[in-house]
Order: sequence, then structure tokens, then C-alpha cells
Amino acid sequence: MIELSMWLSEKEACALLEVDEKILELLREMGYLKPGAHWKSSNDPGQLPWKPKVYYFIDGCKEVIESWQNKNPSFDQKVA
Repeated sequence: MIELSMWLSEKEACALLEVDEKILELLREMGYLKPGAHWKSSNDPGQLPWKPKVYYFIDGCKEVIESWQNKNPSFDQKVA
């Protein structure tokens, strides 16, 4: 069972949070998902500095996403 207090890969986070990767990326770019608190980059030297894998803290991301969905009911459609 996946716990909400876990850090998960982007693919796993999208499946658990039921959002598209573009939504997570947009929330990062807009500053709603904060580095260190909501997401972190992989420290695998083979991936740096170009497009490292991103890992998400599920509990924190869930709060932000639910807040966005409540304020913007058409948010999923805007990103698509």
C-alpha cells in the first residue's frame, strides 16, 4: 500500500493523484508546488543537469491539487 507521506516518481504520483504530468509540471512552474516541500529532483549524477527525474511528496501535492480543483473546476480541461 502506498502511503501519502511517501516520495514517488512522477509516473507513480500522477497515477495516485489522478492527474496528468502536465498538471504537476504547470503547478511547479507556477510556484504552487514548492521545491523541497512538494517535489525534488533526482540526485542521480547520470541525469544531471539535463531533465532529471522529479519525485513528489504525495501528501503535500494532494493538498495543493485539491485546493486548485476546488477553486478552478475546469483546471483539468485548461491544461489538456
